[in-house]
Amino acid sequence: MTIPSGPHPAGWYRDPANPAVEHYWDGTRYTQTRPVGAPGVTAPPVQVVNNYYPAGQPAVSPKSRLVATLLGFFLGGLGVHRFYLGNVGLGIALLLVGWLTLGIWPLIDWIVVLAGNAHDGQGLPVRNWE
Repeated sequence: MTIPSGPHPAGWYRDPANPAVEHYWDGTRYTQTRPVGAPGVTAPPVQVVNNYYPAGQPAVSPKSRLVATLLGFFLGGLGVHRFYLGNVGLGIALLLVGWLTLGIWPLIDWIVVLAGNAHDGQGLPVRNWE
C-alpha cells in the first residue's frame, strides 16, 4: 500500500489493492487493518498535529474557554483575553479603543467568549472549559 503524497488526516483508508480492506493511518504510518465496514472496531485515539484535524471530526481550539473568560472578566478592557486566544489585532483594538465605548465593547466581547462563540487566532472555536 502506498502512502498518499501530502498531508492527510488520521483515519481509516481503503487499500487500493484490495477494496474490501481498510487500513488505519495514525498520521505517520498504517497501524491496523480491518474489513470494510467492520462493526465494533474502534480506531486508536487521534492526535492532532499542527492543528491538522481529521475529516469528519469537529475542530476545536486547544485554548481554554475558562482562562479566556477569566482574563476577559478581569482584564477585558485591556484585551488580554484576545491576546491569549491569538487574536492579536482584536486585542490591540480593544486595548486602544475599547475604553471609548465606556466598557460596553469589552463586556460584549466577554459575553461572546463566555457563551462559547469566540474563535482563536486560527479560526477554531473556543469551546473547551479545560
